[in-house]
Amino acid sequence: MTELATLNILDSVDFDDEGYMTDPNAWTVEIAEAIAASEDITLTEAHWDVIEFCRLRGTETGSAPTLRQITKGSGVSTKELFTLFPKGPAKKVAKISGLGKPEGCV
Repeated sequence: MTELATLNILDSVDFDDEGYMTDPNAWTVEIAEAIAASEDITLTEAHWDVIEFCRLRGTETGSAPTLRQITKGSGVSTKELFTLFPKGPAKKVAKISGLGKPEGCV
């Protein structure tokens, strides 16, 4: 995805002051790809497995899963999560998944 395409997609999305989507129902695969690109992340199948888990969990509970919930529920280790989503995986995957800030994250 080009930088211009990324900017165009993200211009049509409402975010809060911390960069989380305000309406998780507006989320699309294209938005996820654009948010990931803005975070310098190229999404792979492993990323999508985690994102899909988070989207499902977020839909069921109404909130983004915590790091512990992601590792237990998705089967991806903490170390791998930090490799996939560097510098705060729970926050980054929540942003890319179109969910709010995970509870307990500062």
